[in-house]
Amino acid sequence: MRRAEVAVVGAGAAGLVAARELLREGHGVAVFEKSGRAGGTWAYDPRADADPLSRDPGAPGAVHGSLYASLRTNLPRELMGFSGFPLAGRVFAGDARAFPGHREVLAFLDAFAEESDVAARVMLRAEVLRVRPLGEGQGERWAVAWRGEDGEVAEEVFDAVVVCSGHCTVPLVPQIRGIDKWLGKQMHSHNYRVPEPFRDQSVVVVGLGASGIDIAREISHVAKEVHIAARYSEDRLGKIELYQNVWMHAEIDCIQDDGRVRFAEGSAVAADTILYCTGYRYHFPFLDLDGLAVDDNRVGPLYGHVFPPKYAPSLSFVGVPSKVRRSLKC
Repeated sequence: MRRAEVAVVGAGAAGLVAARELLREGHGVAVFEKSGRAGGTWAYDPRADADPLSRDPGAPGAVHGSLYASLRTNLPRELMGFSGFPLAGRVFAGDARAFPGHREVLAFLDAFAEESDVAARVMLRAEVLRVRPLGEGQGERWAVAWRGEDGEVAEEVFDAVVVCSGHCTVPLVPQIRGIDKWLGKQMHSHNYRVPEPFRDQSVVVVGLGASGIDIAREISHVAKEVHIAARYSEDRLGKIELYQNVWMHAEIDCIQDDGRVRFAEGSAVAADTILYCTGYRYHFPFLDLDGLAVDDNRVGPLYGHVFPPKYAPSLSFVGVPSKVRRSLKC
């Protein structure tokens, strides 16, 4: 296989390990990272967007990270290492717990990048603005335009591009009937950091995924009431026994004329804040090509969730699936 010059977009977990594998195969690698450090979603940023719903991901000063201060992994460290570089049995930032906090994971990624010689290939504060093919069909080369910290825009040509830009940055906010009547606050979990702003409030948490469960539990210690709205919750409606001030509801039906939040099972509450823990949408504003689309928050067509057939193998995506089911055969 001939040596190729490859651009990797993003220096999170996917970008770092993709870069390592490319280096192992003898390719030249340049990793573009628009933030000030490697680590991707594991790099905690105490700031939040000025818009609590983050409706414009391209706004000046938009915050990339979505971590809250107390976040820990929901997988044990034994399942989170890279081949040849385990997280299990080692401590990187003093957090030896089986389910470590984000600082431990970030320190692990930093150590991995250094040991694999990837860190030297990462260009920080280098935002990729445009990726476009230079040829027709398979085998084309790629022009990558990027803006550095000084604001200057440069363009380089590569033999291949690996997109590792992640999918936990641009909020997915559901449309709620009558939300125009809402006079309270709305925000997405992308901008949640600590529970204190919700002290003595009545809060509706929308979503029962990992972040919804974490955040509802955390703010229940300071909030007056927490009402969780979730699909597929019919078998557990009502007050949650483990908590004094947390109730489970069906999904939100609408905002009533009186401004109360009405749920599908018929109950309604007055609330100060609606907090959406509803996940994120795929967003590739830098890709300038035909034959690839994000439809109903699905990226396609992709062979094996990696290669778009029209541009394979010179264009690939690493880390697109948000949930992976593994089958074991004995």
